[in-house]
This record gives sequence, C-alpha cells and structure tokens, in this order.
Amino acid sequence: MLRQAMLAVSKSRRAERVITSSPVTKDVVARYVADDIGATVRELTSRGLLVTVDHLGEEVTERAQAERAVSAYLSLLDLLPAGADVSVKLTALGLRLSERLAFDHAAAICRAAASRKLTVTLDAEEHDTIAGLHAVHAALRRDHPDVGVVVQAYLPDSLDRCEKLGGARVRLCKGAYTAPGAYASAADIDRSFVRCLKVLMAGTGYPMVATHDPRLVRIASTLAVLDGRDPTGFEYQMLYGVRPSEQARLAGLGARMRVYVPYGADWYAYLMRRLAERPRNLAFFLRSLMSRG
Repeated sequence: MLRQAMLAVSKSRRAERVITSSPVTKDVVARYVADDIGATVRELTSRGLLVTVDHLGEEVTERAQAERAVSAYLSLLDLLPAGADVSVKLTALGLRLSERLAFDHAAAICRAAASRKLTVTLDAEEHDTIAGLHAVHAALRRDHPDVGVVVQAYLPDSLDRCEKLGGARVRLCKGAYTAPGAYASAADIDRSFVRCLKVLMAGTGYPMVATHDPRLVRIASTLAVLDGRDPTGFEYQMLYGVRPSEQARLAGLGARMRVYVPYGADWYAYLMRRLAERPRNLAFFLRSLMSRG
C-alpha cells in the first residue's frame, strides 16, 4: 500500500511543486542524485567502481524537449571514461511522440558513445512503453550489438523477454513501477528475478544484475560459478547512494561493480520511485523533514 501511494505521488504535479520547492529536500536529493557529475564519476572510478550515468528526465511531450535530452547526453559523453555506460529513458527521447523519433535519437547517442568506447543501456519505464522499448532495442542492435536493455522482474513476461535476448547485454532489476497483472508481492518478484537470472547466466549474453538484495547477490554469484562465468562475464549494479559499503566490498573482491548515477534538475520522479522501493529510504526522508521542521 505504501509503495502504491509513493508511486502515485511520483506522478502528482501538486506534490512535485511542494517537495521540489522545500529546502529540506536538498539533503535527501544529494544522497541519491549527483550534483557535479564529472566529479562524482571521477571519485567512483578512482575507487575501482564502474558507472552508468542517467541524465534525469522522462515523459517529454514536445520534440524540442527530446532534442534537448539528446544534446545533454552528447555533452555527458565527454565527461565519461572509456568503459562507462549511459542509461537512457526512451520517453525522454520522444517515445511518446514517435517510436521512430526515439530510435533516431537513441541511434545518435549510440554512435557517439561507440566512438568514445562507451556503451548505452535502454532503461525500462512504465508498462505501456515496454513493447516500444524492445522494438527500439531490437532495431538498434543491428548496428550497435552492444546496446543494452532493462528487463523488470515484476512483469509476468520477464522470463520470456530474457529467453529472447540471447547474446544481449541485459540489466535485470525488480522494477520500480506498477502494471495490471504484474507480480505484486516481494516473494513473487524475487522468484521471478531468480528465474530470469538463471536464464541470463546460462545464456550467451552479458547479465547485469541490478539489485541491492543480499540474498539475490549471493544467488547471482553462485549461478555465475555454476555456469562457468568468470568475473568479467557479468556485473553487479547498484544505485548511487544505496549500500555503498557493499559496492566497495564487491569491487574489492574483483567483481565488476557498476554504480547507477543519476544527475540533473529533473529528479523528482526518480527520487519518489527510490523512496517507494525501500522503506528505509522513506524513513531517512521523513527524518530529514522532521529534523528541519
């Protein structure tokens, strides 16, 4: 119930105005959203961590907005070291306007990224965008075979998606949205995650295991051994500001540990989803509000 409420708040313009204008929100945002993206990337990579960077923004309604998002990504690429990744939401590139427009914009980012030895991963969003996401991803792979895509375990067709993504870079996450008929309980989502993970680890692609759940991290490491994957054959991914000590521990063991780093002024929807995912995040947020009251 709390998660549903927080996700509803993430779409409320009124709540957005109140929260984004409150001075007490600043400390919470700084915990999960990078301010100086160049400095943040340098600091993380100096500690042996990999990065994937997301320029925040989604659900654009005008072509000019989508073009500005592309420009922001092209500028971002110059700040990233070889081996870094960028995470792109297709609705920020105009998916709601035209699938072709989103494809053209994503292709431009992929071309520029490839010239800098960077990769691109297409983020998953609301359930009604998933068909378009995978259509664009399939089209992009013809010229950019290393473009990645996200599969959300809370969706009932996630296993089928994984089975069809042979040879691809796939980020598997639990999912931060809601959908009709989707898995709702934590146990069902976890079971779906493990089923998908088994397919990806046994397959020919490159699994990107996006979870902070200690049990799922252990399962991933065990499956990697059983399926004969060395540490370069898959990676863990965690959010900026969440379980940093675990990120350091995994990197220290020689694992490929990539941090998802969001930045930009359009942080509201992202932050609300993070609070919805983890009650402890919400508790931290509320304590911040009360301490400044």
